[in-house]
Amino acid sequence: MAVGTSWVGAIVIDCRDLPRMIEFWREALHYVPRDRADADGVVLKDPTGHGPNVSLQRTNEPPTTEYRLHLDLYSPDATAEVRRLIALGAELRRPAGAGDDFVTLADPDGNLFDVVAKSGWSFGQRA
Repeated sequence: MAVGTSWVGAIVIDCRDLPRMIEFWREALHYVPRDRADADGVVLKDPTGHGPNVSLQRTNEPPTTEYRLHLDLYSPDATAEVRRLIALGAELRRPAGAGDDFVTLADPDGNLFDVVAKSGWSFGQRA
């Protein structure tokens, strides 16, 4: 491996309600647990091996109101995806404004993420 080579191996999300967050993110991303969850957290993995892991880590602290890092979920049908995620327990925090291609949601623990419209795309790249 070349010196200085790196990649995103996991995205860590702090959460207070670990069981609910595991259920939400499993369904949202169609990920599976890498190992059995323990009291402190779980690592969810992409069963196809394409995406980075999502680590859910138990905390007692609430999410901050000003976020410095968040997930952008791309979708070829953002409207349907937003409806699906809200049905799973997400909350609409910011609808798309004029000229925007994204909607901001919060997961069940209050962590913000965006759903970005990518019509004509398939799994992160142009079809």
